[in-house]
Amino acid sequence: MLKATGAVGIAAAATTTVSAAPASAAGAAFVHPGLLHAGTDLARMAAKVKAGAQPYTAGYARLTANRHAQSGWTANPQATVTRGGTGQNYTILYNDIHAAYQNALRHHAGGDSAHADTAVSILNAWSARLTGLAGNADRFLAAGLYGYQFANAAELVRDHPDFELDRFQEMLSTVFAPLSDSFLAEHNGAVITNYWTNWDLTAVACVLATGIFCDDKAQVARAVDYFKHGEGLGSIKHAIPVVRDDGLAEWLEAGRDQGHALLGVGLMGTVCEMAWNQGIDLYGYDDSRFLKGAQYVAKWCLGGDVPFTANTRAKGAVHGWSGAETVTEAAGVDPGMQRPIWAMISNHYTKRRGVSASYVTRIAAKASPEGGGGDYGPNSGGYDQLGFGTLAFTRDKVSDSVGSRGPVGSGGGSGSGAAGSSSSSSASPSASASASVSPAAGGDDLAATGADSFVGWTAAAGVSAIAGGLLFLRRRGASRGAE
Repeated sequence: MLKATGAVGIAAAATTTVSAAPASAAGAAFVHPGLLHAGTDLARMAAKVKAGAQPYTAGYARLTANRHAQSGWTANPQATVTRGGTGQNYTILYNDIHAAYQNALRHHAGGDSAHADTAVSILNAWSARLTGLAGNADRFLAAGLYGYQFANAAELVRDHPDFELDRFQEMLSTVFAPLSDSFLAEHNGAVITNYWTNWDLTAVACVLATGIFCDDKAQVARAVDYFKHGEGLGSIKHAIPVVRDDGLAEWLEAGRDQGHALLGVGLMGTVCEMAWNQGIDLYGYDDSRFLKGAQYVAKWCLGGDVPFTANTRAKGAVHGWSGAETVTEAAGVDPGMQRPIWAMISNHYTKRRGVSASYVTRIAAKASPEGGGGDYGPNSGGYDQLGFGTLAFTRDKVSDSVGSRGPVGSGGGSGSGAAGSSSSSSASPSASASASVSPAAGGDDLAATGADSFVGWTAAAGVSAIAGGLLFLRRRGASRGAE
């Protein structure tokens, strides 16, 4: 039975009350470090590794075994990075970013300054040379993914005496953030729903991360507003359009394929975690809607049978070509597919908030210890998450969150939130999705992708339930963008 649907629906009342959650940090100074890892997180990692505590040591061993986490990695900065079309060289960028992040994380967890020096050397080399991102529509993916990852790597060494902070902030503010802002406002000239959920979420992650890193309150506010109210498919009520009585909420991209659904969950979790560390509770927003969506995807990926409300989505260019796609069921899954996204989500809900997240907990245990870039295949999809969640996000108990938010002295207020209980049953895997797509001429660049990248399809701006349980998605006029 449907509990609530879409952008115009109201989420179901929760069956479980959670502990206090952070309120908005509006008016307060940003906390640094304060993206994926707050100061308390870094201190916990170091203490647990030093004590030889599990599963931290297993997570740390996964980090130290990665080739990107070795000191002395030499950067290969480019003036222009291209993703999509001809002359692609973006693999150079994401390998260097992951080397910077992993060395910085290894420094904090293990204490060897050589790794911090390596991270700083990589980041300084790129900020001294990179001036632009190019390519077809995939350039927006490059801006979003690598912008938020770059900011997180740099946040870990922002106080290093050799780090060129001002220059790095300028690079983020002129090369990455403007493309992501543009995508949220204009969607590359496409109708507002031409691109699937993860396209929006890469942009939201970039705008939020670069805003925090650069101490830009307006930019952070735009990202948070889009997460809550955006017209595109990356806003939470479009990404998770149907909430059900059993505590699960349908993830829209489950009708597409497993890999992109996992990417979307990982990106939304990343956005929630970065916001949390600044005192903004997106994890608990709209009755913990994200938890319900993550539970749904976890159950599905574990081979469980999940409901899926049929939907029809429009695609095309504004005042140009148009088409449509109907999806009627969740796609098939490979229960062996893994992405390093679950430890962060599981630990937030079960340890910080003390609520049940049965499917998320099970899949996190299955994926442990989580690795990072380079551990999940050589193609770009294996570098979409920074990873190492077993090391970075494992918590012993609720008090590890230090009151209502992560960083000490962050000045966050208190609030409340709730999460619904989940169904504990698990049935047979669902059948593959079937889709009817209307071909359209022209508009090749709207959703152009490389072989390893994403396909930009469509959906709609408004979501409402109609008789028979059909989820009908419709265009609601021009996008209001990220403003």
